[in-house]
Amino acid sequence: MSLWTRNETVPVIVGGVTIGGGAPVVVQSMTNTDTADAAGTAAQVAELTRAGSELVRVTVNNEAAARSIPEVVARLRDTGAYVPIIGDFHYNGHLLLTRHPECARELAKYRINPGNVGTKRRDANFSEIVRVAAEYDKPIRIGVNWGSLDQRLLTELMDANSRRPEPRNAREVLLEAMVESAVRSAVLAEETGLGHDRIVLSAKVSSVPDLISVYRMLSERSDLPLHLGLTEAGIGMKGIVATTTALSPLLMEGIGDTVRVSLTPRPGGDRTEEVRVAQQVLQSLGIRSFEPQVTSCPGCGRTTSTLFQDMAEDITGYIRDKMPEWRTLHPGVEELEVAVMGCVVNGPGESRHANLGISLPGTAEDPKAPVYVDGQHVKTLQGEGLVEEFKRILDDYVARRY
Repeated sequence: MSLWTRNETVPVIVGGVTIGGGAPVVVQSMTNTDTADAAGTAAQVAELTRAGSELVRVTVNNEAAARSIPEVVARLRDTGAYVPIIGDFHYNGHLLLTRHPECARELAKYRINPGNVGTKRRDANFSEIVRVAAEYDKPIRIGVNWGSLDQRLLTELMDANSRRPEPRNAREVLLEAMVESAVRSAVLAEETGLGHDRIVLSAKVSSVPDLISVYRMLSERSDLPLHLGLTEAGIGMKGIVATTTALSPLLMEGIGDTVRVSLTPRPGGDRTEEVRVAQQVLQSLGIRSFEPQVTSCPGCGRTTSTLFQDMAEDITGYIRDKMPEWRTLHPGVEELEVAVMGCVVNGPGESRHANLGISLPGTAEDPKAPVYVDGQHVKTLQGEGLVEEFKRILDDYVARRY
């Protein structure tokens, strides 16, 4: 049984997807294509959607990108890969949204950073975007980022802090400024005419301890849905570990209604990795299920053969390939647990705990592999066809159980 509970937040509907209000935590991603390239952007959005992204954000940074949005959405609809598209605006969003009403209409949500919607006319520019959102009944995400924080507000709070009998350190004031920026901006959005149930908040930093602190503060100050993400998480293992470390305690405390994993892709790398990592974080915490999980051991001196490693990788890939079909034909298969173990020490026990498990022989063990189904030993496999036979057992189990 999961120990997870949700903080109650206001539900916000984004293109048919509900954020907050007790709805499942939503997985979000972002393209890295030039949005002016409608075909390329639509193709990447479709790829992210197939991987499981439930919201996709795209950059809208210039006139060409804004003009491209209707074509991007149309291309997605033509292929049946429709997903709510979020426009990411910085500096000139108020101009782009007013000059390109088709863009404003086709986007499902706007993301605004209150720290960079202008300088002298910051509040006026922010309000202009909000007025467009209200006109087209679009929700917004007020996304504060410590790399582009409103310096007027930070200076105001720093000055106030210096007058305290016991001033706080600069880090604490910075985090307070981020929370204050999000909350004040939400108030301004409502005063401008946007409904309370049309606002999502975020406050992103790249430091794990600071992210945890700022979201705990923000969740105490507002009942609006929160979008979680460690900004600029990094590349490869560093980005995955840092993101997981940051998001997990917050999610287990019930904080967070959408998540995005901001990994730096390797040149030519797979953009969908950020979707799979987000899904795995949620599934590992017992919050949501996305695909069957394969348990496998790390190996030791008892497992000098690589058979269990090869088989674990093979079965994991096989399940991923089958999921588009299984998801449609066998609802609930996402919760399936499979064990591929390497020796007699923990192999039979782990296999019994899984829905379907196999315990491969370790070094000098009897060259046989018992198979367990729902805790019961049903068959023993051996020989070169072992892996394919196990796949047939897996297919049969899925067809019968789900």
